[in-house]
Amino acid sequence: MRTRVRGWRWRRNPLRRRSDVIEAWTTVIVAVLLCFGAPLAGTAVGWWAYGNAHATQVTQRAQRHQVPAVLVEDAPAAVPSAQGGKQPLYQVKVRLTEPGKAPRTTLAQVQAGSRRGDPAEVWLDAKGHGVAPPPSDAAVWQHTLTAGVWAAGGAAGAVLLARAVFRRVAERHRMAEWEAEWARTGPEWGRRTA
Repeated sequence: MRTRVRGWRWRRNPLRRRSDVIEAWTTVIVAVLLCFGAPLAGTAVGWWAYGNAHATQVTQRAQRHQVPAVLVEDAPAAVPSAQGGKQPLYQVKVRLTEPGKAPRTTLAQVQAGSRRGDPAEVWLDAKGHGVAPPPSDAAVWQHTLTAGVWAAGGAAGAVLLARAVFRRVAERHRMAEWEAEWARTGPEWGRRTA
């Protein structure tokens, strides 16, 4: 029957080697890094990503404006989807009138299945070119969470990879110590005493 003794690496023991103590301390450090370091890294990167994404959103909202438009041509029909997923956007010609300017025709992205004469909203930049809408609040938060989760996962992966490399090096060192000890004690085991 096998008995397990808790904390044997921390106690004074003639069988305890220096490598056992180092491995025990390494386990504690890895646990702390996984419990606190990885989440802190994810939070810091998420916070940074939110600041950048929010600044981009605010800048784009200031530089772009939305103008009502009317479709001049039909968009391709909606694509049947087995899962009822999001339909693609298609570029079609729309007629828009900016305040104080003459009506004009330009390309805009609209939902599949939109028909001629349907209203649409077009985003324009300061030069009057059609551009994508600025990121929504949901897109900013999605970017933030994605960056934070990937950073936390990357930090945890790096810690675990470092732990695996350390264990491999420690195991080689331990085997070399055992080989040296056996080289000293092995010949005595082979002697016959009468």
